[in-house]
Amino acid sequence: MRLNKLLISKNQSIGFSPVPRTIGTILGTALLFFFFLFFPENSFSQEVKQDSVKRPKIGLVLSGGGAKGFAHIGVLKVLEEAGIKIDYIGGTSMGSVIGGLYASGYNASQIDSIFKRTNFDELINDYIPRSSKNFYGKKNDELYAIVLPFSNFRVGIPEALSKGMYNYNLLSSLTRNVRHVRDFNKLPTPFLCIGTNIETGEEVLLNKGNLVQAMMASAAFPSLFTPVEIDGNLLVDGGVVNNYPIKEVRNLGADIIIGVDVQDDLMKRKNLKNATRILVQITNLQSIEKMKSKIKDTDVYIKPDIRDYGVISFDKGEEIIRKGEEAAFAVYEKIKSLVDEENFYKKPKLKIASDTLEIKKINSDQLDNYTKEYIRGKLRFKPGSTITYDDLKTGINNLNATQNFSTISYCLQPDGDQDDLDLVLKENPTQTFLKLGLHYDGLYKSAVLLNLTHKKTFLKNDVTSMDIILGDNFRYDLNYYVENGFNISFGFRSRLNQFNRNVTTSLSGLVSENPNINLINVDFLDLSNQAYFQTIFVQKFLMGGGLEYKYLKINSPTLSNTENIIDKSSYISAFAYLKYDSFDSKSFPRSGLFFSTDLQTYLASSDYTNKFTPFSIAKAEIAFAKTVFRKATVKIGTDAGFNIGSDSVPFFDFILGGFGYNKINNFNYFYGYDFLSIAGNSFIKTDITLDYEIIKKNHVNFSANFANLGNDIFTTVDWISMPKYSGYAVGYGLETIIGPIEVKQSWSPQMAKSFTWFSIGFMF
Repeated sequence: MRLNKLLISKNQSIGFSPVPRTIGTILGTALLFFFFLFFPENSFSQEVKQDSVKRPKIGLVLSGGGAKGFAHIGVLKVLEEAGIKIDYIGGTSMGSVIGGLYASGYNASQIDSIFKRTNFDELINDYIPRSSKNFYGKKNDELYAIVLPFSNFRVGIPEALSKGMYNYNLLSSLTRNVRHVRDFNKLPTPFLCIGTNIETGEEVLLNKGNLVQAMMASAAFPSLFTPVEIDGNLLVDGGVVNNYPIKEVRNLGADIIIGVDVQDDLMKRKNLKNATRILVQITNLQSIEKMKSKIKDTDVYIKPDIRDYGVISFDKGEEIIRKGEEAAFAVYEKIKSLVDEENFYKKPKLKIASDTLEIKKINSDQLDNYTKEYIRGKLRFKPGSTITYDDLKTGINNLNATQNFSTISYCLQPDGDQDDLDLVLKENPTQTFLKLGLHYDGLYKSAVLLNLTHKKTFLKNDVTSMDIILGDNFRYDLNYYVENGFNISFGFRSRLNQFNRNVTTSLSGLVSENPNINLINVDFLDLSNQAYFQTIFVQKFLMGGGLEYKYLKINSPTLSNTENIIDKSSYISAFAYLKYDSFDSKSFPRSGLFFSTDLQTYLASSDYTNKFTPFSIAKAEIAFAKTVFRKATVKIGTDAGFNIGSDSVPFFDFILGGFGYNKINNFNYFYGYDFLSIAGNSFIKTDITLDYEIIKKNHVNFSANFANLGNDIFTTVDWISMPKYSGYAVGYGLETIIGPIEVKQSWSPQMAKSFTWFSIGFMF
């Protein structure tokens, strides 16, 4: 009848005379039969079109709330179970992250899996894998407990705890399917999110551009994550101005709004016990009042009961997701009324695109202090390379690890069948840093480390670092290094080490008349200056070499001569090395491989003892670590070294014993023996450590080591005989902000006494 009336009204509108009702009805019926008979497909499509018009467009609004936003995942699960098709999504902060992933094509179960796999401790702390740091960076980053900006003789504080690069890399990989979309209305589900202009306090609608950057800006919680610059606007968390973008989603075309509110209510003073809660309270002062009117405008309002959780309760993710499900089921009848059997929708699982990228160009603006060679050397791939997202993440981590850039962002632009990598790097305006550290061990005793690091002292890509070590034994370590990426880099190092200790008589070069006395008290001083060059070999190994000037002064108050001098000679040598280090942690590695080989040739000496002839020392070390089950790790290593050409300077013998000190020259650890108590011009040592992390950052371990050590042991087959020396240790280790704190009880079957060693803080 509707079609008949339409036909009648149409005939009237073009000037036909009205026909009798009966004749018109018969004619309309005949025409309708004729239409269905000859155009059945068109008739069906018209019905579908009419049904689709009938179905209301549904918009989903997801508020911010940090870890409380996990509840959004639970709500999405219920919406999918009910058969709801989301037509538009708007989110803020954590709501923008979950909403952006859903808009990219993921279904709720996939997002649930993503968040369960994510390490939120690493995300918040902007974890940078140790493997991303160069050898210079590994050395320096494992010395200092506190790093502070230092400018105009004033100590500053960091801009934020995190630049958010861990999150940026993660989201870039997850959104690879839509990496070329620049209009968020063209995503599988149209999407928008909200940011706050930190300079003006204005709301910024983010619905175009780089999706990852938009999500990052909307979720940049002040003081936790650095602000994100987009189109000249410096943006932070959108929850500051609009934590529930309902109006914006309605403007997209939504007829019905489903809203999920996970923001905190205002807290009483007894609950405002930390900086995070105070910042959240400040953010909520205005948004709580605004929410009252927004709730009235929400067709299906969902408020999970998550009062017992905080914005950083990421370890309670599964519980919060269940709270979201419970809240959605509480209004399930309302949700179910939005869909009928004909409109039931099951969102398919997103088929994730390949993670392989063909990089045609690498685009970045010219920098003041760093060259393009430096940038590409850090990325470890060049234009024309085929890489994976893991390779891209590694390259970005390498740049982030330098701490030379306050902001790093990137996007992939289509270039034919390939991608162009557009890098945006903002140089860190702070070029000077004050760093502090603490340490105690049985050799150097107590020490406080003060460091001043300055970048671009003379040249682009350079860094100057000066360590002053105050305590029982004054020491210093000066480094100047210019890094040139794939090209040859070069540097200069000067360091002073000294201690007083009872050590093996081999270090003195003297033979005691009393065979029962094998230790002698010495004052040991080593001043070394090196000029070197190095480069990355096959993108994994560090290869280098150089020249060294060393001044060695050893004296002992137990000697009878006037000056008590054992040696005060200068030595000139040439050296070369090859290193590889993929340990994930220096102190308690769970995985990785370490390899190092060195050759040093001593060419000349001032020769205080009148016994010097040129000689060389070769040594190598290899170790690997592997997690055998969840919290148990095994580390196995082997060291070896020998003298080539002459045994004229016993002060450079391999000297073993003790644990926890900074190793210099040919000093090395050995459980079961006191510090520097056994020596020889050649040695081979094997050690094994079983470590178990009983609770987070708390370790118990058992270690054993075995060695053959003596003079020229490799000239016979004695070095493969039963070990002459052995030792064992049980220990406890704690990872802290100042470095590892360790205590070990060690013993040896060859020794009558055992030894207890303490080591506190990073070793320097």
